[in-house]
Amino acid sequence: MLVIFGVVILALVAALIVWFVVSLRGPATDALEAKYMTADDRYVSVAGAQVRVREEGPADAPPVILIHGFTSSLETWDGWAEALSGDFRVIRYDLLGHGLTGPDPQQRYAPQERAEFLAELMDSLGIERASIAGNSLGGTIAWRFAATYPDRVEKLILIDAGIYQFNQVGDEPSEAPAAMKTFLTLAPQAGVISATRMTYGDPSRLTDERAQEIGDMMRREGNGEAYVAHIGEFTMPDPANMLAQITAPTLILWGGKDAMITPDQAPRAEQAIPDASVILYDDLGHVPQEEDAARTAADAKTFLTGGAS
Repeated sequence: MLVIFGVVILALVAALIVWFVVSLRGPATDALEAKYMTADDRYVSVAGAQVRVREEGPADAPPVILIHGFTSSLETWDGWAEALSGDFRVIRYDLLGHGLTGPDPQQRYAPQERAEFLAELMDSLGIERASIAGNSLGGTIAWRFAATYPDRVEKLILIDAGIYQFNQVGDEPSEAPAAMKTFLTLAPQAGVISATRMTYGDPSRLTDERAQEIGDMMRREGNGEAYVAHIGEFTMPDPANMLAQITAPTLILWGGKDAMITPDQAPRAEQAIPDASVILYDDLGHVPQEEDAARTAADAKTFLTGGAS
């Protein structure tokens, strides 16, 4: 009888653990699609993956592609899209292993693989040449793409981009610590809020709505495991040779309060990229395009339309 009782207790504990984990994981993918897909969204088949793409603005306007950062999604660009879509064909997408795109069947998570995937995406959308803007990991993808495919980039905007080594990431990838793996795979909302506040120069600017969006997308089925796999492929080797290959006029935007990738990288990148200039926002953090969309988008628009940066 005691054995049976013990088995029942273990089964109940197991059931509670499963319930707790499932509750952290958030709504199913179809529920997320119902909540976040818009009339401007569609899935595009790109090199064996189904990628969520959002396009706004005139179809015949100059294209601008916006690339979000690690654990984020295309929603980070809402303010920029609103500001730019009157004059540009604004294209943004959820990276492989992120947002509603979800994990890549082929696990193409290394930075150069992501840059090459951008070329595949542009081909699928019928875009030969575009201006590219990227934040954080998206900035890494953007500058690598601009160096690898210089003829396909009109102008380049790098926002707190991963360019030089940071967080002890160097030539070789390193395994994510156990605590980080747990956070990335479960993404409890309290932890998401705490981590996201650290990316803002002024944490009070983070809205409840934006924090919920980030948490929901992180908890999308398969994304947590994809984040962990991404870390296992992420490297930051010396970029000097590649940066020298960039021919597009480049605007570097950086938050002066960025604690993740410190702003001293901005002048280094300005010196290394042949035609580059820098704007530093003393009061902003790691995601300036999100924290103060109006100010940063205005600077981007001036640059993209040919005015002085």
